[in-house]
Amino acid sequence: MKHFLYYFDQAVRKNWNSPALCNFHGESFSFGQTAVEIERLHVLMEGAGVVPGDKIAIYAKNSARWAVSFFAITTADAVAVPILGDFTVDSAAGLTAHAECKLIFTESASWEQMQKMNIEGLVAAINIDNFEILWAADDKTVKAAENMDETLAAKYPNGITPDSINYAKTEMDSLLMIDYTSGSTGSPKGVMLTARNFSSNIDFGIHRLPAYPGDRMLSMLPLAHLYGMAFELTYPLCQGCAIYFLGKTPTPSVLLQAFAEVKPYLIITVPLVMEKIFRNKVIPVIEKPAMKVALAIPGVRQLICGKIRKTLLAALGGEVRSVIVGGAALAGQVESAMRMIKFPYTVDYGMTECAPLIGYEDWQHFAKRSCGKPVSGMEVRIASENEREIVGEIQVKGDNVTIGYFKNPEATAAAFTNDGWFRTGDLGVKDSKGNIFIRGRSKAMILSANGQNIYPEEIEDKLNNLPMVSESLVVERGKGKLVALVAADTAGKTMTPELKAEAEKAMAENLVALNGMLPGYSKVAAIELIEGEFEKTPKRSIKRFLYS
Repeated sequence: MKHFLYYFDQAVRKNWNSPALCNFHGESFSFGQTAVEIERLHVLMEGAGVVPGDKIAIYAKNSARWAVSFFAITTADAVAVPILGDFTVDSAAGLTAHAECKLIFTESASWEQMQKMNIEGLVAAINIDNFEILWAADDKTVKAAENMDETLAAKYPNGITPDSINYAKTEMDSLLMIDYTSGSTGSPKGVMLTARNFSSNIDFGIHRLPAYPGDRMLSMLPLAHLYGMAFELTYPLCQGCAIYFLGKTPTPSVLLQAFAEVKPYLIITVPLVMEKIFRNKVIPVIEKPAMKVALAIPGVRQLICGKIRKTLLAALGGEVRSVIVGGAALAGQVESAMRMIKFPYTVDYGMTECAPLIGYEDWQHFAKRSCGKPVSGMEVRIASENEREIVGEIQVKGDNVTIGYFKNPEATAAAFTNDGWFRTGDLGVKDSKGNIFIRGRSKAMILSANGQNIYPEEIEDKLNNLPMVSESLVVERGKGKLVALVAADTAGKTMTPELKAEAEKAMAENLVALNGMLPGYSKVAAIELIEGEFEKTPKRSIKRFLYS
């Protein structure tokens, strides 16, 4: 296994004039231009007093400059702290402070609010849209920016060329990034990942999902999440691919236009996207009575399925070699349709704490309803008496696994077994070939349509502090619709029609107040009152499974 920056170094040198980081219908950088921007940011960092090990936050939406910022941070031996652009400004400021960040890359509108919060330890804020200084605690960073051209000319008298860069690293156990799994500032869980953790996944992708200079990737998932960062940005870029950042909400119409123009070699998405495509384009066709008759004839079935597959792949750009679905299982009807037409899909399994991949299998060998086999460098066990038949917690160990949570020893201790295996919180079994089958989740996390993690407890914590709310439970209805169930606080009074009307009015007001505190991807569609109180376990926890 090699450090991911070794691969990045080689890709930059070999593909200097080729496109690297491109905003869809916007700004773009070649590999060589990316290297120049990285060196310019190194000058700013040095001026701000950044030394190896310092933390630097990135709080912004996906863009080419987000990616440049990430590689500038990591090639300078600093620690990246990616913060989801959809987190509220308050949450982002709290996480920046918690991570003890010295710098932050963000948008000017966000900084206008953040600068009022006096983030301790921060020495400068850099505008991610143009890399200009938004604010600096003293004039050192400002002077570094003003003298940047002279500094670079002195350091590189012949200009910045492929021979003048040196990004390759060998130290694998140093801290590379802190990735927060939620926007909570009460007891935030910042996942600490080393260069070994991240490089293990990049190395796996390079060897199992080969890509080549000239290939293109459409980046749709949030870069502040490990899945998007590792497999839509770093691994393909390290192979000389061009990355196109969508920068828009991935609606079906937007995606189909982007697929047609970018022509990606690989698509990584969440189940909802593929389910919409198949339910709109494929299933209505194969469910027609005449088509069912035709599909029952072996030779005709092969021809029909081949035509459907060819048409669908053409709609995805025509150059797709594989589609990877992550985050949750596909709907059974959709997966059956995929199998029938021999669509090149696979479902993988991962989490932030594993940087992120745990399970994967190439589509040609993928077992239906599974989430692949353990990736290289990773061991997976089922904590049960018989891992093939008895469901147990999925536990993992290996190069990918986090070293723990930043400044949260209690959470770190709880995450590992006594013999050093990481507890995923997921339940499943493994078959004789090593395929992993998830049977349930002991965590309540909900995956949004855009691939973002939603933690119901955080929403419930806010809702429970609003008027007339005794307890609440946030559930997913259908695909992506969040509904809050509420047990009303009636102060011991009997629920009369008049009191119910009062409670319903309060809930309407609460919905507006609640959504004002939440990022766009986790806003609640409705609040519904339940009769009485929620059913509880002996420990007085709500029995979530009864309401999901």
